Amino acid sequence: MQRCLSLAESALGNTYPNPLVGSVVVYKHKIIGEGWHQKAGEAHAEVNAIKQVIDKSLLSDATLYVNLEPCSHFGKTPPCADLIIKHGINRVVIASKDPNPQVAGQGIVKLQRAGIEVIEGVLRKEAEFLNRRFYTFHKKKRPYIILKWAQTQDRFIAPLKKETRRPFWISNKLARQKVHQWRSQESSILVGIQTVIEDNPILNTREWPGNNPLRLILDPSDRIPLDATILQDELSSIIFNKQIANRSLKNRKEHVVLNPFNLNTLMKFCYDRSVLSVIVEGGQKTLDHFIEQNLWDEARVFTSENELREGIKSPEFKNVSSEKEKFGNTLLETYFR
Repeated sequence: MQRCLSLAESALGNTYPNPLVGSVVVYKHKIIGEGWHQKAGEAHAEVNAIKQVIDKSLLSDATLYVNLEPCSHFGKTPPCADLIIKHGINRVVIASKDPNPQVAGQGIVKLQRAGIEVIEGVLRKEAEFLNRRFYTFHKKKRPYIILKWAQTQDRFIAPLKKETRRPFWISNKLARQKVHQWRSQESSILVGIQTVIEDNPILNTREWPGNNPLRLILDPSDRIPLDATILQDELSSIIFNKQIANRSLKNRKEHVVLNPFNLNTLMKFCYDRSVLSVIVEGGQKTLDHFIEQNLWDEARVFTSENELREGIKSPEFKNVSSEKEKFGNTLLETYFR
């Protein structure tokens, strides 16, 4: 099962809105086929694993391992449960049930009714953590929310004034590259309008090969500058306003009115659009809104050894970190709710 999880994780950032799934076929204690779901709309993990088995006659005496319950419904691909039954596999080991209401145990029932032995719960905790975005989305009806910021040793995230419309870097280059890797793993990235006005950020993955996230901008009063980089490029962006904006956008950009304009309405919009995760990289006020409403699942905080002595204070955060990692002179602390 650990091999299934490793295979599944290799597709992080590429399968949304689908989960991360890996599968292994074992015959007489030897792996004879393995695969993972590589991209939404393409073959599922079980299909790829079975396809890799050269001698299909071995399948009737083989065991299929998969970290998520095989699907039982027709989507963009046929049900994996049907494929397993078709090939006569008589034993399936599953880490966790699928929280998607379209499956939710029905895949297991279908296998059992076909006379297949099903073993559940192997490395369940690890499997659900790997697919924490998918589980949060289906169980809480909202995206998985990651808060991220960088602060100085004396707990400032930015100077009081800046001379240019460019980001003020607190973390080092290695840490910034890590952030770009994180962006490639999430469905979307969110900032407030003040960050766009002051920093003119790009919010892409230019320092890491991978997909660019959908950019979400909270702009209640429609103050976004016309020359903002996120309006000029070809990447997808959504600007959220309190009322209909008096301008039209192009190049995969759109205005969306949130009524009422609050985080709950935003969460519903993300759920309806199948946005499974949001990494929040906004300023102090934006981050504080999420923290005050207890609307977060994970926080990643860089702390540099540098000091500012004065500036904009970092968000109020009193949780105890779960993990720590050093990036040169910068410490990364990760928090989970």
